[in-house]
Amino acid sequence: QVQLVESGGGLVQPGGSLRLSCAASGFTFSSYSMSWYRQAPGKERELVATIIRTGGSTTYADSVKGRFTISRDNAKNTVYLQMNNLKLEDTAVYYCKASWATIAAYWGQGTQVTVSS
Repeated sequence: QVQLVESGGGLVQPGGSLRLSCAASGFTFSSYSMSWYRQAPGKERELVATIIRTGGSTTYADSVKGRFTISRDNAKNTVYLQMNNLKLEDTAVYYCKASWATIAAYWGQGTQVTVSS
């Protein structure tokens, strides 16, 4: 069955770094674009970053540009989110999503990132 399993979340101080991973199984990973979303308490889920199937193009929300980097390893069926210079407002549950045009979409269960001093 399809699985997306996020890991790497945790508690970090402002200015710190974390690297999230999302391991995929049960579908052809290299055929899907991959995205990271986040949802803070009381807020709607928002798109953070997207990477196309080949990894050749990425897009970011303005709020994370220059601080976050999305990457993927199709040989390992894994997508990553490197988060640097974390801010208090980055606190949220982070989810990965696999998308194949408008035909299919899968979500992970989320991993908590808390930025606090």
